[in-house]
Amino acid sequence: MRKKRKQQLNSLFPITVEKLEQLMNERFENNPDLSISTYEHQDKKIAVFFIGYLIQSDKVENFLVKPLLESKKEWTNNLILNEIPIGSGQETKLLDDILEGLIIGEVFVYIENEDSAINYLLPKKEKRSLAKAETESVVIGPQVAFTESMVTNLNLIRWGLRSTDLVLEKIMVGKRTPREVRLVYLKSIANETDINTMRQRLQEVEVDAVEDSNVLMQYIEDSSTSIFPQFYSTELPDRAVYSLTNGRIAVLVENSPTAIIAPTTFFNFFESTEDLYMRWNAGSFLRLLRFIAMFISVTLTPMYVAAVTFHYEIIPTQLLISIGQSRAGVPFPPIFEALFLELMIELLREAGARLPTKVGQTIGIVGGVVIGTAAVQAGITSNILIIFITISALASFTAPSYLMGTSIRVLRFPMIILAGILGIIGIMFGICFMLIHLLKLTSLGRPYLSPIYPLRLEDFNKVLFRLPQNYQWKRFTSFRPKDLTRFSKNKAAEKKDIDE
Repeated sequence: MRKKRKQQLNSLFPITVEKLEQLMNERFENNPDLSISTYEHQDKKIAVFFIGYLIQSDKVENFLVKPLLESKKEWTNNLILNEIPIGSGQETKLLDDILEGLIIGEVFVYIENEDSAINYLLPKKEKRSLAKAETESVVIGPQVAFTESMVTNLNLIRWGLRSTDLVLEKIMVGKRTPREVRLVYLKSIANETDINTMRQRLQEVEVDAVEDSNVLMQYIEDSSTSIFPQFYSTELPDRAVYSLTNGRIAVLVENSPTAIIAPTTFFNFFESTEDLYMRWNAGSFLRLLRFIAMFISVTLTPMYVAAVTFHYEIIPTQLLISIGQSRAGVPFPPIFEALFLELMIELLREAGARLPTKVGQTIGIVGGVVIGTAAVQAGITSNILIIFITISALASFTAPSYLMGTSIRVLRFPMIILAGILGIIGIMFGICFMLIHLLKLTSLGRPYLSPIYPLRLEDFNKVLFRLPQNYQWKRFTSFRPKDLTRFSKNKAAEKKDIDE
């Protein structure tokens, strides 16, 4: 009975204009934004209906309604499609298609007693202008960032990759609120298995709505329980273009200012596009500095807690005297002291991020100075520990990826607890547990710790350090691109003067 009723509802035309208006109002709960206008022309009733704030009303008025009423022709659907070309008009017969079209900015024209309605896609899309990246700020290189407009983001990709080889597959994700998702890759380079895997995961997402690309990323990741992100989220078009030329895949989501890059390794999260634009030796130095900073951020404070709690013998005598003097009036054990300061740092950081820019900067600087000074004077913590906590906090900011930086910040807390309970043995246990977890992780089925595991020495110069561009003639082999060669190695080595 329900299936028969659904078929009756979908078999909408022909229908009277009055009945059509009544049906539309019922389905949209008498929404005042639904505009249904009825006109008399050549003894026929013509209905034009749309949702006002979703369409370009000036185009509807000047290029659709006005020609319809001013002409003395007896309009039919075919005649309208041929003589009023304001867009890719189509005929629609199903009620469900009309309801879905109205909410994405389509305008419908129905001539009474015709067996279908005509729809024109005339959406009015609100979008912000291009601006600098906020979470991935760079000093050297392109400054423009993605926006919430899919059209703008596709244009940015197209400007960066002027190639007919670029594929932009369209996939709709979401049941109640379908959202446009684009699967972007270079057909002659990207691995076919990776493309099929990503396409399948996107098509199998069964949710009501996808709010943002970072939400979609959590649905399609290999391991949803891991603290480490398995796909890279970027708001830089040049980073997306660079990834595509190296055989990786990008996913763009409508109304999201970030793109998903896959597959990704753990080391990709410490790369910056600035590394490409700098001299190779400076870029290598900065990349290695980020890896060292990550290790410092995770282990420095736990090492202090372990040393002060269990392992006094590893501390130099002069430093041990200073630590003893600074902790003489502190009533708490080192583990509570460290957790308290780490929590204060995170509170200041979160408050600074949520407040307006100028106020947030003031809160971060003044709050840190005031709380740190007051805590030392009150005997709650030692001044030496404040130095270690500050270095750890600064080190966590060096990660170009905000998602990876957040993961590192969270990891410090269990590491401090393990150090306070088991000392250096606890720290080693935490590091070994992280390594085992990273070894098990994959990104789109590819090893997360590549090229260290599995070992591929030829890929080291693409993740751990950089060689001059003349030596970067091969793509990252761990992702198994169709075409491994970026350019001819022999021709790149030739240097010809103008007189040769």
